[in-house]
Amino acid sequence: MSLSRHDADEVVLVLSNAPDAETAQRIARRLVEGGQAACVNVGAPMRSIYRWQGEVESADEIPLFIKTTAARLQAVREAIAGLHPYEVPEIIAVPITEGLPAYLDWVRQETQN
Repeated sequence: MSLSRHDADEVVLVLSNAPDAETAQRIARRLVEGGQAACVNVGAPMRSIYRWQGEVESADEIPLFIKTTAARLQAVREAIAGLHPYEVPEIIAVPITEGLPAYLDWVRQETQN
């Protein structure tokens, strides 16, 4: 998401996966402590099936649901990339088009620079 296409104040949901609970907790804590995210939900292990370097692979992964703003998206990407052991970690941002206004305001407040 580039800021030219989206309002910097827009709240976004970033989806990622970690290979284990320890990595997931480390990423979640750093994002919240650093102000890049207002909240990170760390989910239960799930099975991912994917193609990597021409082979179909599968792995148990821990999903991460990261609430932030478009203005902080680059910082979230950089933090995940720096903390993540995968060569190409999943980092997908989805705009939030509706939500409780007070919650969305809280996300904005918690992620202000």
